Amino acid sequence: MKPPPRSRLAAVGLTGRPRPVRILTAVVVIAAAAAVVLGAFQPVRPADGRPLAPVYGVCVAAVLAAIAQLAGLRFRLGPDAVSVSWAEAAVVVGFVLAPAGWLPAATLAGTGAAWLVLAWFTGLRNVTEIVHLIASMTLGVAGAALVTSMLAGDVPVHSARLPLALMAGAGTYLLITFGLVVLTLMLHRDAHPGQIATRVLYAKLPMTVGNLIVGLCAVYALIREPLWLLAFGPVLWLLHRTYRFHLRAAEERRMWEAFAAATARLPGTSEAEVARAGLLGALDVFGARRAELEVRTGHGCRRYAQDLPGLLDATGGRSGPAITRTMALSGRPVGELTVWLAEPGLPVPRDEAAIAAYGEALAGALHDAAAHQRIVEVEARAAHDRVHDPLTGLINRASLGDEGDPLVRALDRDRPVALLLLDVVGFGEVNSTLGHGGGDEVLRLIADRLSGLIRDTELIGRTGDDEFALLAPVATLADSAAPAHGEPSPLPTALRRARELVEQLRVPMEVAGVRLSIEVTVGVAVERAGQCEVGELLRRASLATARAKELGVTVGTYDSAQDASSTDRLALLADLQDAFAADDQIMLHLQPAVDLVTSEPTGVEALVRWRHPRRGYLSPAEFLPAVERSELLIPFTRRVLDLALAAAGDWTANGIDVPVSVNVSARSLTDPTFPAQVTEALRRHRTPASRLVLEITESVAVSEQEIVDEVLARLRSSGVQVSLDDFGTGFSSLASVTRMPVDEIKIDRSFVDEMIDSAAAGAVVRGAVELGARLGVRVVAEGIETIEQRAALIALGCPSAQGYHFCKPMPADKIVQALSQLARSASGGNVTPLRADDASTA
Repeated sequence: MKPPPRSRLAAVGLTGRPRPVRILTAVVVIAAAAAVVLGAFQPVRPADGRPLAPVYGVCVAAVLAAIAQLAGLRFRLGPDAVSVSWAEAAVVVGFVLAPAGWLPAATLAGTGAAWLVLAWFTGLRNVTEIVHLIASMTLGVAGAALVTSMLAGDVPVHSARLPLALMAGAGTYLLITFGLVVLTLMLHRDAHPGQIATRVLYAKLPMTVGNLIVGLCAVYALIREPLWLLAFGPVLWLLHRTYRFHLRAAEERRMWEAFAAATARLPGTSEAEVARAGLLGALDVFGARRAELEVRTGHGCRRYAQDLPGLLDATGGRSGPAITRTMALSGRPVGELTVWLAEPGLPVPRDEAAIAAYGEALAGALHDAAAHQRIVEVEARAAHDRVHDPLTGLINRASLGDEGDPLVRALDRDRPVALLLLDVVGFGEVNSTLGHGGGDEVLRLIADRLSGLIRDTELIGRTGDDEFALLAPVATLADSAAPAHGEPSPLPTALRRARELVEQLRVPMEVAGVRLSIEVTVGVAVERAGQCEVGELLRRASLATARAKELGVTVGTYDSAQDASSTDRLALLADLQDAFAADDQIMLHLQPAVDLVTSEPTGVEALVRWRHPRRGYLSPAEFLPAVERSELLIPFTRRVLDLALAAAGDWTANGIDVPVSVNVSARSLTDPTFPAQVTEALRRHRTPASRLVLEITESVAVSEQEIVDEVLARLRSSGVQVSLDDFGTGFSSLASVTRMPVDEIKIDRSFVDEMIDSAAAGAVVRGAVELGARLGVRVVAEGIETIEQRAALIALGCPSAQGYHFCKPMPADKIVQALSQLARSASGGNVTPLRADDASTA
């Protein structure tokens, strides 16, 4: 691949180098230039035994510096190249031949010339990097010359002190150049300095030791016998080969270790994931500056590229040579992998072989990722087809229930929900006239039109061959024409929505060149969200559709009176048996009764609830009649007593001594075993009988059945208290309290609601309070919701009450906290009522 033209800054290597590296380069160049200038002005001190004149010595030192670079080696350190040369030997020999102050200038001239030659023959064009390298070596020679001069002084060249000074100088050169290399690479790649230092030192230290030995031997030969220098050729050649083998072995070991790690990271679940892992692995394995990948598929080619992190310019990643290899799997081309190496002179045949091997591993990973992606797509398509109609793309009948039931359960249980079932009229004629292809096109157009008409909270699906269903909360069906002063009633609003759909579907459409208008019959079923599931709504809407067809009307509604059987009623007893087997369906909501003046709790009423897994919370009126008619009454009563007494045990353990009240079924009071059931429940929970209050209605209290009198008498003799509920609503209220002694009278909420505006209701309340006082029984007013009602009851002398004004019914796990709060407010004299969230019957 031919790289794009680069800017002048890129050509000199500035744009691809981070700013800290550019600053370091400038500092090193300035320091090297200063060392050259300062050294040139240093006086030349004579040295006994120096074999050449200063000028010739400087020239020879420059030549030696050039030869040291030309005979040097370069090895990869990741994406960068590090040079190791014979510089230390040149420094040692140069110090003997030339004045120390002139050695930086000789090094600058010699290394500069050498790198110009290397750049010409190898293709290196990164001017900034070459200048940085030359300046670093010049600065290192300056430091070495300074240390050697300080230690050697004016000693003769044959002095025994000189080798020690030369070794110190060579060590200084190593420290300076080593430090600059590590610092440059650390800034350039933001890598860990310890890892860089270890690798650079591993490469440079053996050659530095050899350089020092060669240099000292060369100095000895120059002084003693110059002819011995002829033997240095073979020795230097062998050392050079040894160094090259050492560096190559280290690089190959690193590369194959990285190769193994990179191929282990290749497997992925998507093509993009594998491509990114493969490109990052190529950068790491081959020390590359850039890697590109072209993936060929049946749908065309996709390209991926990754530059080495830290490069500021993408073109800097293409500065080195590019090796491109075709990736194939079982002889079938998969794509191409292109790797831009770090330096023009570094690629060797092993690079090409390694890139080819890496490409094969990458091709296998790409094939596996493509296979995995195809499996995922097939599974996704199958999953989509399981819940969608393949013809129209709408959800199918099963999915309408799966998606609709959670939508309904998420609503408030009293919020109306409508299901509109649309049946295409005369669809068989469409099929017979236009063919099944034309019929399918009609269904697709209907589905598209309905999809464009539904609102955000609505759900549309195809439930049959020519049937479509729309599920929607009724509150979303009101349009702008609805009166602003009130919420539209559920059924009229749903009917209006059905007629809107009918009118929209009547708009003519063209199918197979025929312009036709579609008529539909709509069945409408509306129910509270807590009362029904989507399957039941669909059944009711189907009945409404059939009824509309019988009557010859466009829109029909579900009539429960004409529905001979209710699935809810049929399933109620079976669901109740499941509820007894579960631990979290039959539950209690508890509401305190309080002293009207102090708000101190005086008792707690247990209100049973059924948390139905499908229909949500059910009130007692929705299931108690069925329970009382079945054999489930005894286990149901046992469960309620256990829950109530367990809750009472919780607040008793917290120091709150008030009884719990439980409503008793009329049928339970005709069961001779009922007192024994109550006694057993008290024993199980180790609760005194006085802490249990059984609430009965007036109709039970005035019953002429002797068994009722016997059961109540046995209960009272055991210490259980009896409360007369809904006092005042029957025809024999006074007879009920005189015929049978009770411990408590509860004034029905209907009188409390009207007592402020109705003198008659107020008189009933006053009479009940006075009756309770004369009989010595507790009087509790039910349904207190306002502060005005509380004040009126206090004025009438009513001692206690319960209702939303003080505390709403709450789950058992919250009642202790509420009772504690009421007790604390009473002890502190704080009679401010707890505000209810809303006003409703308990």
